[in-house]
Amino acid sequence: MTKYSWIKVEGPFAVAYRPRIPEAATTSTVLGKRSSPSTQFLIFGALLFSILCLHLPLLRLPYFWDEAGYYVPAARDLLLSGSLIPKSTVSNAHPPLVMAWLALWWNLGGFHAIVTRAAMLVIAAFTLMGLFRLALLVANVEVAVASTVCLAFYPVFFAQSSLAHLDMAAAGFTLWGLRSYLEQKHRSTFAWFALAALAKETAIVAPFALAACEVGARFVPQVKGLFPAQQGLRFRMAALVAAAFPLAAWFTYHDIRTGYIFGNPEFFRYNVVSTMHPVRILLASAMRVWQLGGYMNLWLLTIAGALAMFQPPQAAGTGSRPRIAVPVQTVFLVVIIAYVMVMGTVGGAVLARYMLPVMPLVILVWVSTLWRRVQYWKLVVAIVCAAFVAGWFVNPPYGFSLEDNLAYRDYIVLHADAERYLVQHRPTARVLTAWPASDEVTRPYLGYVNTPLRVVQVNDFSLLQVLSAADVRSQFDVALVFSTKYEPTHPILKGWRAWDRIKEEFFGFHVDLPPEAIAHVLGGDVIYSRTRKGQWIAVIDLQHAVEASARPGPEAGQRSNR
Repeated sequence: MTKYSWIKVEGPFAVAYRPRIPEAATTSTVLGKRSSPSTQFLIFGALLFSILCLHLPLLRLPYFWDEAGYYVPAARDLLLSGSLIPKSTVSNAHPPLVMAWLALWWNLGGFHAIVTRAAMLVIAAFTLMGLFRLALLVANVEVAVASTVCLAFYPVFFAQSSLAHLDMAAAGFTLWGLRSYLEQKHRSTFAWFALAALAKETAIVAPFALAACEVGARFVPQVKGLFPAQQGLRFRMAALVAAAFPLAAWFTYHDIRTGYIFGNPEFFRYNVVSTMHPVRILLASAMRVWQLGGYMNLWLLTIAGALAMFQPPQAAGTGSRPRIAVPVQTVFLVVIIAYVMVMGTVGGAVLARYMLPVMPLVILVWVSTLWRRVQYWKLVVAIVCAAFVAGWFVNPPYGFSLEDNLAYRDYIVLHADAERYLVQHRPTARVLTAWPASDEVTRPYLGYVNTPLRVVQVNDFSLLQVLSAADVRSQFDVALVFSTKYEPTHPILKGWRAWDRIKEEFFGFHVDLPPEAIAHVLGGDVIYSRTRKGQWIAVIDLQHAVEASARPGPEAGQRSNR
């Protein structure tokens, strides 16, 4: 049996006593804390290979929703013109780092969806590597492996891994920045947090929150013991605050080029001005807490971790298994609370992907708690991972964004088939539809059609929008209608009109009419219809109805009187 001697572990974030383990038995020295660059590269390669294999069936899918609406067109503009300001779409003032990354990959591998997906999977592997190394620093190799696996299987992370959005990169850089911050590496702290903000502007929340608490810890005695030691405070503060300088330079450049700093006026109104109602902030903040504690089967890990808190720590050597140091947990809590507050205040759509920078911290803390207090903690983690994998395929009993599990694939398949049908059977028709299908059928490079179609656009397929479209029926020949929001067949809050009214007022909720009802209002016939796991799409033909109404005779008179 190996003999252990106790050593005092001191640092800016913890003072604790842990058993001295012989170097040969220290797995963490091999895997991360003092490993060579080649070992780090091998770990990263293993992570990338693993998630690449998991995503193989998804790599050739056309672009989805916000990918098609902004990020891919903006990156394509950068590829073709070298302009950091999008030309084919109105600029939202998002920093250009991720778009530049995609343009680089397209320049090397060609403008193909599979290249885009591969480029984003590299970022996802980088994010997993960031969590792995952070967990090694603050916990141990077992917690690091389990936390990384849980994150990789979590439905939101899995779905976002290959999608061309900004939040995965912001999460990765934030995790690497937190590790550097905990290690007191000021230059790399600045670099990682600056890159996070250049990936997505909201990532500046993490360094600013830490800087504010650094100041608070200096002047409030009750906080001082819960936060890092004050040695080197000036250097840490400088690194945290300076991380905002590159982002400020980008916004200055954007203002000079476009005349507005924080995105076009409509974007700013939707994401900032319209979100400032106190009731909405309270509700959105509660939704953010739910996304970090219960969303997409995360409730299982939360409940398991909470129940584990009632158990005593497991024995280890002559003591017990150590917890993550309190100052480190304080750092995590500060960043998490800051994200909940900021993301509960801004952002027109309360999307779960916006919380990706702090979601790994929640998983890490709960997994560490299970490791410390539960004898069969590996079994519990395995059950949680199984629930996460089930969440890829099984939609929850509440409304959710399609991009949070494989429902986004169902959407893409439905739209690709329907739009292919349109091109084959009505290639010259004028099409009534809503965004993002309006972009899908007018931009062939998105992967849905080979030739663009002419479009008349509505906001959605609610009753008011369909009635307004009926007034200009002569301007289109067919209607491509689809479910713009996912609503479960048996929702948890079914029949609670108060909640529906709140969603309508503060979160843009609406109810899409079914295809048959839309056809009735427009005076057409459904000639194509498909459904898939609660989503639907249909093509409504109006041309023959217009021709029939134009013919004289009793039939035309009867139709006009209906």
